[in-house]
Amino acid sequence: MSESVPVLKPSIEEIPREILDLAEAINLLPDDCRQKVDPYLTRVIDSTRRRRRILSLVQDALGQLRLDMKYLAFDLEATRRERDEYRRKIEEA
Repeated sequence: MSESVPVLKPSIEEIPREILDLAEAINLLPDDCRQKVDPYLTRVIDSTRRRRRILSLVQDALGQLRLDMKYLAFDLEATRRERDEYRRKIEEA
């Protein structure tokens, strides 16, 4: 048997344990069978990594959106207070 596929060295955080278990099982197959399955395994691992990156980007964007919304709400409240204060001054004059 040849050595394991180099794609199978990702960090545990990137690839789910189930896929790593599957990769280990595939590495135990005879060479001819493993060569048929390896391209599919590589595609699964690549798509999993891509989904994780996309999920991370979306989570970051949502976090930034939440922060922006808090700033906007604060700014709106400050603007309303200023408006009310100017109205009060105009009414008093």
